[in-house]
Amino acid sequence: MTTTNRPIRTRIAPSPTGFPHVGTAYIALFNMAFAKANGGEFILRIEDTDQTRSTEQSEKMILDALRWVGLDWAEGPDLPNGGGKHAPYRQSERGEIYRQYAEELLDKGHAFRCFCTPEELDAMRAEQMANGKNPRYDGRYANLSREESDKLVAEGKPYVIRMKVPTEGVCKFNDMLRGEVEIPWEQVDMQVLLKTDGLPTY
Repeated sequence: MTTTNRPIRTRIAPSPTGFPHVGTAYIALFNMAFAKANGGEFILRIEDTDQTRSTEQSEKMILDALRWVGLDWAEGPDLPNGGGKHAPYRQSERGEIYRQYAEELLDKGHAFRCFCTPEELDAMRAEQMANGKNPRYDGRYANLSREESDKLVAEGKPYVIRMKVPTEGVCKFNDMLRGEVEIPWEQVDMQVLLKTDGLPTY
């Protein structure tokens, strides 16, 4: 197992779309304990990427509930001076940061614009399931040229930005608990990085 000299930073990122959940406090407790045991910091970030369901009331209830069970964080949206040195701590306020990195990934060929409509995606999944396959994105826009992609954007066609992954080979990485992990690339979906509203999925 490899280690780094960087300080430990853990976080919890609840979605303010409803009432507080005991699972959020459970994971937050482990993350806070791990950070403090290793001389690190525990961070709180609000995952308000679902703009239709996120509310200020829900955010307040979640923060109050976490405080009530005895949790505290070194950085977060409710703290003074913007919350910390890596502010902002609400995903909805970090859109421009993510767009810059998404554009960089596009330029380097590690991401692509997908112009599929919801109806196309539904039909894609239905066909895959009918054929006994796990539903996943089929990569139909993955190899679209940048010129063709830019043309569709200029025409006003809505799109998301997806990560581009290989279709062959194996993804290998070291996990602190499991050691070396191998996952065939064919099992890794081309996840959405930025949604049509410009906000990140996670």
